[in-house]
Amino acid sequence: MKTNINITRLPNYPQTLHLTTPHGVPLLQFACFQDIPFITHCFTTRMGGTSTGIYESMNFKEDGDDLNENIRANYRIIAQALDADVTKMVRPSLVHGTQVHEVTAEDFGVGALYKSTLTGIDALITNISGVTLVATFADCVPLYFVDPKHRAIGLAHSGWKGSCHKIALSVLTAMRTAYGTEPGDILAAIGPCICGDCYEVGEELDTEFQKGFAGKIEEQTGIRYRETIMRPGRREGKYQLDLRQANLQTFLAAGIPREQIAIADICTCCNPQLIFSHRATNGKRGASAAFLGLK
Repeated sequence: MKTNINITRLPNYPQTLHLTTPHGVPLLQFACFQDIPFITHCFTTRMGGTSTGIYESMNFKEDGDDLNENIRANYRIIAQALDADVTKMVRPSLVHGTQVHEVTAEDFGVGALYKSTLTGIDALITNISGVTLVATFADCVPLYFVDPKHRAIGLAHSGWKGSCHKIALSVLTAMRTAYGTEPGDILAAIGPCICGDCYEVGEELDTEFQKGFAGKIEEQTGIRYRETIMRPGRREGKYQLDLRQANLQTFLAAGIPREQIAIADICTCCNPQLIFSHRATNGKRGASAAFLGLK
């Protein structure tokens, strides 16, 4: 199994992710979460799975041509690597929205044992022991939420729409309602996603993001919108969108202390040999996955 792969890291972020090999499976894991005894987590690489072709090899993309038995086998491999129960893994069917679903026993196995029936959902929360939350990615932003005080977790898929409409706030609101979570209790992580240098967008997205991030939120965080989230592009009428910064500012404005937020220093588009990237492959790809579970 090839594990001596070169990783291109972002220069302006500390190295928060480490390539680990539990049970021989190459995974990316946050150092800040590895000391929390009641959770298990990872972000998958492309290595260690059973899929072939453009899906090689640890693929979790359901709406392609990969064989169903390969995808199910990949879930079992990750379950073994994390010492998790595959029958209690839960994955929603994503729509780039902000809807949050609280996982119950009725959801066990959805998306892991068979194709997901949890439609229209981009975030999951739970406080049930043994449950592992799952979401799939290929440039969008994984958001991890851990509440050690109430022993609760959340996992969100945040593309440009989720980031623009602040899905992180939706998760925090749902966790407060369900478990009494306060933002100051949260340990959060922003997982591997496309970086600002790789993500060129048009003026329409600049207009959308300005509504939510210019002005008041700049005053709350002290971070300038035009210097971080949406920088002028290399071509006229284009901008470079930094989804990491958008979600970071949402976390900070919500009240999560900066020292309790880890940010992945790995860009998916810069590392398509390591992680699936939609933009780097012109859509010819599988999907990586984020896992976050309660032991």
